[in-house]
Amino acid sequence: MSNQTERAFPKITESGLDDLRQRIGMKIDNMAEPWCHEATRDNIRHYAHGIGDDNPLWCDPAYAAQSHHGGIVALPSFLFSTSRIVSGYVGGLPGVHAMWSGADWTWHKPVYRNDEIRTEAFLKDLVEHQTRFAGRAVQQIYHVDFFNQQGDKVAEADSWCFRTERDQAREHGTKYKEVRERGLRRYTDEELSEAYKLYRDEEIRGNVPRYWEDVNEGDELQTMFKGPMTVTGFVAYAQGWGGLYIRANKLAWKLIDAHPGVGIKNRFGIPDVPERVHWEEEFALEVGAPGAYDYGPERTSWLTHQLTNWMGDTGFLHKASCQVRRHNPEGDMLFITGKVKRKFIEDGKHMVEIAQEARNQTDELSAIGTGIVVLPTKG
Repeated sequence: MSNQTERAFPKITESGLDDLRQRIGMKIDNMAEPWCHEATRDNIRHYAHGIGDDNPLWCDPAYAAQSHHGGIVALPSFLFSTSRIVSGYVGGLPGVHAMWSGADWTWHKPVYRNDEIRTEAFLKDLVEHQTRFAGRAVQQIYHVDFFNQQGDKVAEADSWCFRTERDQAREHGTKYKEVRERGLRRYTDEELSEAYKLYRDEEIRGNVPRYWEDVNEGDELQTMFKGPMTVTGFVAYAQGWGGLYIRANKLAWKLIDAHPGVGIKNRFGIPDVPERVHWEEEFALEVGAPGAYDYGPERTSWLTHQLTNWMGDTGFLHKASCQVRRHNPEGDMLFITGKVKRKFIEDGKHMVEIAQEARNQTDELSAIGTGIVVLPTKG
């Protein structure tokens, strides 16, 4: 008998929701230790490479020294590695699945090499939804503020997870019915070669300023390609980002001993973390997903990667929002498009708003996003 038929997962309960509602607005004092305390050269590079971003402003000290920053700076999405809360480390409803599903970011200052990052966080809201994925779902929204060693607020973000019942999603969810019926997709060498052209031609604006005056509403950004999705790629992201529950040996035991709901037995009868939906297809199917799939913060970081490539070294990413609309399982390709929506001036800063969409190889919507970039002016 398979694990799928042997066990039933915990459900969303009114008492559990009532307990969570009591936490709304309360500062979280016992936050899990972040993966990165400092924006070191290696930490920044590992995160950048984890999303496939080889911009020398993040990774090459000699190049970065010639920029107006005077040295390496962290890519905006690096801050995911400095807070497990913004990355989806949710509290309450033990045993109920959590899927990271979006964030609204605001950056105030660059994060420079060797900056130390401190965070403050609280549960902001709980919102109930009806979904095709799992029926009833609860959107659990957190707010996180990020400070450097001088006490300056460098960024803030609202991020959210959807809490879903695993049995309901597996047995009754309709969102991925067609995906399951399609079966395994194999690409031809010609199809892969055509997609890889986007990697070969990817433009990093770099040290050539993109001036506000030269941008027009309706301008299209270069399509950014990510994929094809592999477990290797998901692991590469986890190396830079840190994951939520990835622990080994004694540390894995300590985590599960303190939080039994985190330990879900694998096929060997060993308690293992729910995060393995990202590398273990068998468990991903148990929770109703179409297969082992990418990380939500990874997806958001791909969208901001498109923006930083476009804006160049002298641009500043001020805001970005992302809403995840479906999983990207192994084998998927992702194509991110962007278009200038408007130009405006606010508080003396010359800004551009960009609308983004991410679609897979069958044109299914994977994510939507918006970015607001501050650009230099000729004046």
